[in-house]
Amino acid sequence: MINREWHLLSRPVGWPKPEDFALVETEVGTPGEGQVLVRNEYLSVDPYMRGRMSDAKSYVAPYELGKVMQGGAVGEVVASNAEGIAVGDHVLHFLGWREYAVVDAKSAVKVDPDAAPLSTYLGVLGMTGLTAYAGLLRVGAFKEGDAVFVSGAAGAVGSQVGQIAKLKGASRVIGSAGSDEKVKLLVEEYGFDAAFNYKNGPVWEQLKEAAPDGIDVYFDNVGGEHLEAAIGALNLRGRAVICGMISQYNSTEPTPGPRNMVKILQNRLRVEGVLVGDHYDLQPQFVQEVGPWVASGALKYRETVVEGIENNLEAFLGVLRGENTGKMIVKL
Repeated sequence: MINREWHLLSRPVGWPKPEDFALVETEVGTPGEGQVLVRNEYLSVDPYMRGRMSDAKSYVAPYELGKVMQGGAVGEVVASNAEGIAVGDHVLHFLGWREYAVVDAKSAVKVDPDAAPLSTYLGVLGMTGLTAYAGLLRVGAFKEGDAVFVSGAAGAVGSQVGQIAKLKGASRVIGSAGSDEKVKLLVEEYGFDAAFNYKNGPVWEQLKEAAPDGIDVYFDNVGGEHLEAAIGALNLRGRAVICGMISQYNSTEPTPGPRNMVKILQNRLRVEGVLVGDHYDLQPQFVQEVGPWVASGALKYRETVVEGIENNLEAFLGVLRGENTGKMIVKL
């Protein structure tokens, strides 16, 4: 059988270009001892993947040139050479960007397609959901009555952060997004108290209007102007959770930091990054609490679905351009 997979040919400078990648045909592998062969059904594309295309030192190893890239995926086991996983089972793993994957059973997690749609295990019930949960509740030390501001709030992580804050008793939840349509979605469907289109004016002005009494927690998916505005709006002992800085991922020159860092001292603020890998111990608690919210409709989610492995790259570029509402998924 033929397997199609995406390889990184050269490290992008600035915005990734199609010529930096290639869709390559290979033979489908055979699982060895302790391995399974998975026919991927859904693939994840995420902003952090842009960092892996660079060879700069980071928290995760860069993609290797001339080799298949990686990412979250969920699919059906079509051959098994491992105890505990049978043909027909569905598993979550991290060998995406390809149609078929030979996966070590110890790194695969069985999922139930009858309990929730398979695609949700890549988003609202998967890595992005756990990132939102751990980032807000553990890193952000959210407590009932806090006012919360989320940038990139219509994305997979941001939309979940805002809704969890509301379900946990936030006094006010504010979100920013890149279109009027997304702003409407945040308020009318996700239950945000206020939202604004950051393209319609200075972020600090729109944030001040939306949160006249300031904020207690800022969940950052964007960086840049948003981070500076949030630092200025954070109340005494406020917390900023740094999850992503998508506004800077394709910069070719160093980007200036916030000009109001003195506010961190004056207001005794705490600024801390969140990486989901540090918080996998929360996975059982996360599923136990968030699963019923999703099942009951109390926590809503959106997915932007792109069809076909041949469109995997375009789906990824769409994430960088902000074209997704909720989780961007590639369906094979």
